Amino acid sequence: METTLLSSVRVAGFVAAGYLRLDAVVPDELNERAIDVLEAGIPRAPYGTPVRTAFPGGSFARRLIEVPAVAGALRSLVGPDPLVDHHAVHIREPRNGHAQPLHADAIIDTRADAFDVQLMYYPHEVSADMGGTLVVPGSHLRRVNESDTGRYQNLRGQTRLTCPAGTVMLLHHGIWHGGRRNDSDVRRYMFKIRFNPTVPQVRLWDTSDLADPAVLDELGRRFPWYEQATGRLEIHNRALMWRAMTADASFDVDYWATRVTNRPGRAA
Repeated sequence: METTLLSSVRVAGFVAAGYLRLDAVVPDELNERAIDVLEAGIPRAPYGTPVRTAFPGGSFARRLIEVPAVAGALRSLVGPDPLVDHHAVHIREPRNGHAQPLHADAIIDTRADAFDVQLMYYPHEVSADMGGTLVVPGSHLRRVNESDTGRYQNLRGQTRLTCPAGTVMLLHHGIWHGGRRNDSDVRRYMFKIRFNPTVPQVRLWDTSDLADPAVLDELGRRFPWYEQATGRLEIHNRALMWRAMTADASFDVDYWATRVTNRPGRAA
C-alpha cells in the first residue's frame, strides 16, 4: 500500500495545535457504506489489540485506516503497527439539545515523550447546525483531569467542526474537545479509534524539510485563548515534545527550554 508521509511542517502544526484535519480524504464508496456499518456496530476488541486483529483485512474499519492519506498520517505520528486502545461509534440524534462538556479523554496520561492519537471519522457532511466536534487548538499539553474544563462554555479561538463527507481528524490524546448538540433534522455519525504507538515516536515522518523555517514558525504559534504569561508554557512544552520527537536535545523556541533545563557541569 502506497502512503504519503507527513512533512515536518505538518507534524510541527500537529504539535502546536494538537490535531490534524484531513478533509474529504475517504472515498465516496466507503462513505456510502459507512452509515449501515456504523448502525450495525463494529465488534469491540480488548484494549491494546493489534490493528490486524482488531480490524481484519477487508473490514470497513481496516479499509478506512488504509486510505493512503490516513495511513500516511498515522504512520507519521504513531508509527507502524500501532495498537487499538479502543474504538466507538458516536451517534447524535436530530434536535438533540444536549452537548458534551468540554473535556480531555486521557485523565492520567501525562507522558511528555509519547502520545496516543485519536482518529475521528465523519462519513457525511457536517454542517453548522449539526453541531460537530468542538476542539480547543493548542490545549493538548495543558493537562486536565477529564471534565475539569466542563464549566468553560466558550474559549477564544475554539473550532466547531464543519466539514465535507469523508473527513478525518487526528487528535493528540490530551486535547480539550466535546461533541456539540445536533440542531439539525438528521442524525450525526462519528467513528473514533484511539491508537497506541508500539515504537518510539522519533522521526517517523518525512524529515526532508526539518530545517524549513516554517517548522519553527508553527512551533511558536500562539492561540487566542492563551494568557499573556502562562501561554508561554504551552510553547515551552511544545519545544520539549519536539526535542523528544526529533531526538534533538538542543532544539528550542526563544531559548525557553534551554534555560530551564540547564544543568551546569563545572564548579565555579
